[in-house]
Amino acid sequence: MTIAGGLGLIILGAILRYALTWRATWIDIDKLGAILMIGGAVGLAAGVAMQVVRRRIQARSRAYEQRYHEQPRK
Repeated sequence: MTIAGGLGLIILGAILRYALTWRATWIDIDKLGAILMIGGAVGLAAGVAMQVVRRRIQARSRAYEQRYHEQPRK
């Protein structure tokens, strides 16, 4: 999951948990909002961890190329 996806789930869960006043008879919207916020937090942590790992791998695997040019002999 990406960082933006995790933040999106947290925002959607907060809206369901705290801002919605409508109540459904077949589902508890407060619990659904809490589940989405927890899932978003886990996804956000995973996204940040993946970014850290990627940066470490890229920093280790950088290749430097040196080119030498010699003038052609006449």
